Amino acid sequence: MKLHNPFRLALVATLGVGLGMLLINSLSTLSTVLLYVGTALFLSLGLDPLVRFLERRKLPRWLAVLVTILLVLAVFAGIVMMVVPIIADQIGQLVDAISTIIEKNTWQTDLMGWLTATFPNLDVDQAFTYVQDWLQSLDVGSIGEGVLAAGAAIITGFAGAFIVLILTIYFTASTPSLKAAVYSVVPASKRARFIDLAEQITDSVGYYVMGQGALGVINGVLSAILLTIIGAPFPAVLAVIAFFFSLIPLVGTLTGSTIIVLTCLGLGSPTTALIAAIYYLVYMQVEAYVISPRIMNRAVSIPGAVVVIAALAGGSLLGLLGALVAIPVAASILIIYRQVVIPRQNER
Repeated sequence: MKLHNPFRLALVATLGVGLGMLLINSLSTLSTVLLYVGTALFLSLGLDPLVRFLERRKLPRWLAVLVTILLVLAVFAGIVMMVVPIIADQIGQLVDAISTIIEKNTWQTDLMGWLTATFPNLDVDQAFTYVQDWLQSLDVGSIGEGVLAAGAAIITGFAGAFIVLILTIYFTASTPSLKAAVYSVVPASKRARFIDLAEQITDSVGYYVMGQGALGVINGVLSAILLTIIGAPFPAVLAVIAFFFSLIPLVGTLTGSTIIVLTCLGLGSPTTALIAAIYYLVYMQVEAYVISPRIMNRAVSIPGAVVVIAALAGGSLLGLLGALVAIPVAASILIIYRQVVIPRQNER
């Protein structure tokens, strides 16, 4: 093949590579912004079914959005006002207990005695000497920098949550206009089919978000009641753990339950841990076969293997949020596959 103008070809290739690198760098720089926007869109789709439910009750769109946002804010404010004081009190009790043990100055003797009785072959004195040397070798300056970095990360997290809240309100209020703008780009001959698929996808995502949140609330409330009754250590903290882990699909409830049972075993008593273990074994069966099917009946069903793969892939890319978003994304792909790809293959 003869090149008529190698300089032009090299210039175009160089510009193409440079444009690609610029695009990749831009996406990397804007990753946080894109994460905020994606999270807000995800949450707004989850609130949209509730908004439409209120619209069917003859409320105007703006009032339905306002009621939905105020309801969500009221629920989270109520949870925070109920849980945070309890958590703060229990953390204070834990700190006081640790301070009391240190002030008595018997913790080292008690610990050494327990280690000697439990591990008779262990050289306890040498182990304590090693730990003391390690503590003395710690760089206090680095620890201080780490604490400052953690504080900055917390402040950044609160700022990000506020930005996501504002974007969620905006997207929820303007969902119909955003959909209309996207639909207008599609050719008129294919617009009806595209709208039908898009509505199915957004409905599935919305019902999934609401369903997963409902499962988290149910698990958190029931866990708080049970753990308080059986006298588990720090029941409010453990209930919050149960709530947040239930938001993770498929493996979240199991992981959170394991953490709670181990905490009860380590800080409580074997009897408390056994009761908690039996309860969560029963609850996971009830959730899997009774609660979840009823709550998720309007969201698209996804095979278990696809859920695991999607959650792992999303978690590797974007952490916990990626694991949550990956499930409705997989559901959307399944809808397109079942209603577009398969019918086209059958027509050939």
